[in-house]
Amino acid sequence: MIGLRLDKALSFIPEIHSRSRAEYLIGQARVQVNTKLVKASHKVMASDEILVEFPEPESSELKPLPLALDILFEDDDLIVLNKPSGLVVHPAAGHQQDTLVNALIHHTSDLSMKFGENRPGIVHRLDRDTSGILVIAKNDFAHEGLAQQFRNKTNHRVYFAVGLGIPGVSSGVVQSFLARHPTDRKKYSSVLDPNRRIIRDQKLAPAFGKWAVTHYQVLKTNPAGLSYFQVQLETGRTHQIRVHLSEMGCPIVSDEVYGSSKNFNSVKSVSLRLQLQEFPRLALHAAELGFKHPRTNENLLFKQDWPEEIKIRLRELGLL
Repeated sequence: MIGLRLDKALSFIPEIHSRSRAEYLIGQARVQVNTKLVKASHKVMASDEILVEFPEPESSELKPLPLALDILFEDDDLIVLNKPSGLVVHPAAGHQQDTLVNALIHHTSDLSMKFGENRPGIVHRLDRDTSGILVIAKNDFAHEGLAQQFRNKTNHRVYFAVGLGIPGVSSGVVQSFLARHPTDRKKYSSVLDPNRRIIRDQKLAPAFGKWAVTHYQVLKTNPAGLSYFQVQLETGRTHQIRVHLSEMGCPIVSDEVYGSSKNFNSVKSVSLRLQLQEFPRLALHAAELGFKHPRTNENLLFKQDWPEEIKIRLRELGLL
């Protein structure tokens, strides 16, 4: 294993078994090399002392949740579904038995257990308040094939978002290293250089943070200063779109974590300001997902528009 990337080397350990599982453990800060956190790309040396901390087994057993799922496609290998806003994807603090995972185990007994730890079938996630398309793996073969496509950035992901503000350039690419916010652990932010400027060059990789690339296009604006974005992900980091749009000066409507309420004062119309304050959910939607079927190699593309109640709101705002 000497000379291999750390994630590749760890995949040979029986308890880890796969590179995607190794990447997960590294990303969760559960792997140390010589008492330090390192990236998955770290080349293993003969002198390295590697410590892996495996998550403790969950004390509570998953319970099926009889929740109707909006399934777009299903076969023996995978499920593609439209997740509603407000539904947590997998169990976490405060949400142990009311998640998409609980609904999935009620729907089927065939789910990949590649990641275990209460995440059967989960290949990628959407934030609780984000709606849209997710793919679920029903076995480890499908899970590994899908995870590899996400890892190699060969899949297709398009989101719609409404931002408070109008960017100076109507289309472009935002790139940075994303990491936990230095003072607020619930947030993520772009890593800064010593001059407190966002690091935009991948070659200037800091000691922490994950490279994130977001392509955006403004589809429409309104006179009140709202922008309707189409966003395509090249990478899929936690809160990536929310962070990048916020740092562009266009936080997503109803995103209290990343500052949408601070931008309400820029909206001159009192009635429009009230409309925005009463917007029922985060204005972010995963509208398109494309990938190769892991078994048949068929190109699959799924599209799902906003829920109808949100489309009505967007028409009222002059964005549809």
